[in-house]
Amino acid sequence: MTADEIRRCVTIANGLKADMVALTGDYVSDDAAAQGEVVQALAGLRAPYGVFGCLGNHEIHTETEDSIIRLFASVGIRILRQERTLIQSHGEGANLIGVDYQQRRFSRDHDGHLVDRYLAGSEELVMPGMLNILLSHNPNSFDRAAELGIDLTLAGHSHGGQLALSFINRGLALVRPETPYVSGWYEKPGGQLYVNRGIGTTGPPIRLGARPEITVLELSQT
Repeated sequence: MTADEIRRCVTIANGLKADMVALTGDYVSDDAAAQGEVVQALAGLRAPYGVFGCLGNHEIHTETEDSIIRLFASVGIRILRQERTLIQSHGEGANLIGVDYQQRRFSRDHDGHLVDRYLAGSEELVMPGMLNILLSHNPNSFDRAAELGIDLTLAGHSHGGQLALSFINRGLALVRPETPYVSGWYEKPGGQLYVNRGIGTTGPPIRLGARPEITVLELSQT
């Protein structure tokens, strides 16, 4: 998609007046030379508690992991890589965790950072007694996140299936063999997951049954 299209999405997002903005990876598709342009397009995002993100598998494919985080840092966007940061508001706090793209060894998933277990080494990033939010591009990390007591996982990667018939059945999507978490809200003991459909495409530049999405989540105490 063009930089102008991304800027239009930035304008929409800013109009929603979110307290914080979360980006969940895949900022470039196949062209490493596009990283400067996409970062400048996203640089217009504004939120009082900051703009944060994690990296996706396409940053691995394009070998832009290190360079793109430097570009993001130069415009005030922080990409979390196996690290956490505290978000404080009115005397309350949330622990925001970000990890690089997670891929299990011998899985059918895309090549990436190979791990024997999803979120290996992230146990120490979880803060007991606090709201813990995880940014992880691959939604398959959700099962382990729930085991670790991470309250909310925000993921992307699937594009909502990109070519999907979810209006007939939620599981009818091209990405279904890769993940049971195609799009939207999921819940299990220990945590919740939201999989955003994203705004771009990969492969054929079309979407069917998986409209682009900017998600607004409201956190509340129950």
